[in-house]
Amino acid sequence: MKIAIIGTGNLGLSIAKGILHSNGATTMYLTKRNTKSIQEFEKYGNVTVTSDNQEAVKNSDILIFAVQPGHFATILKDIKDLLSEKHVLISTITGFSIPKIEEIIGADKFIIRSMPNTAISVGKSMTCICSNELGKKRVDLAKAIFNRMGHTMQIPEEQMQAATVICASGIAFWMRLIRATTQGAIQLGFDAKEAQELAMHTCNGAASLLIESGSHPEEEIDRVTTPKGCTIEGLNEMEHQGLSSSLIRGIVSSYEKISQIKKG
Repeated sequence: MKIAIIGTGNLGLSIAKGILHSNGATTMYLTKRNTKSIQEFEKYGNVTVTSDNQEAVKNSDILIFAVQPGHFATILKDIKDLLSEKHVLISTITGFSIPKIEEIIGADKFIIRSMPNTAISVGKSMTCICSNELGKKRVDLAKAIFNRMGHTMQIPEEQMQAATVICASGIAFWMRLIRATTQGAIQLGFDAKEAQELAMHTCNGAASLLIESGSHPEEEIDRVTTPKGCTIEGLNEMEHQGLSSSLIRGIVSSYEKISQIKKG
């Protein structure tokens, strides 16, 4: 695949690393206004670093945009005359809808939106993907790219805003839970480093169990606890203190806040 990443900041770099480390590109163009910080990527041999977006578009088939939202429209206008039937456009820009992209470059292009989260930097992103009607023919291609850096799910565009809360902001919710578990471990006598290690790997193990088994969380809770055991007592106490309802309220509140900002 001939891939260009337009806007190689933190997210763009994470995507580039994921693709390159899995040999997912025949050639790759990385663009940035100041290329000094990404010059080292040319050591891969098949990577060209440039500040010229048009050069990158001319020499690539798949265009992944990871620029600031305020710059996206201008970039699309600059390259739209270079787009052909071969190009697949993948936007990672939050809040920039597919109809808005189509207004600039037309609806006769393969347009895909993807929403990775920050775990993409360690190859564990939960990336949601949607597309325009024509782009549906290339969704599997986009999923193949982002599956190299975690897991993907295709959703309708109207759910992308909610997915931002669950998958992007959701990272912070899980980190708060890990922090609380860490604090609990410290109170039980572990030092801070040990406590955090216990919490992180236990959280990772819980997710892995669900992924591997494909079962519902409640089924796994029943399997890993005993009715009279201390684990179930701890869970009951957390429920009594309103942990689940607090997390649910936090998630819904985040979504409502984003909706208000978008309307405003």
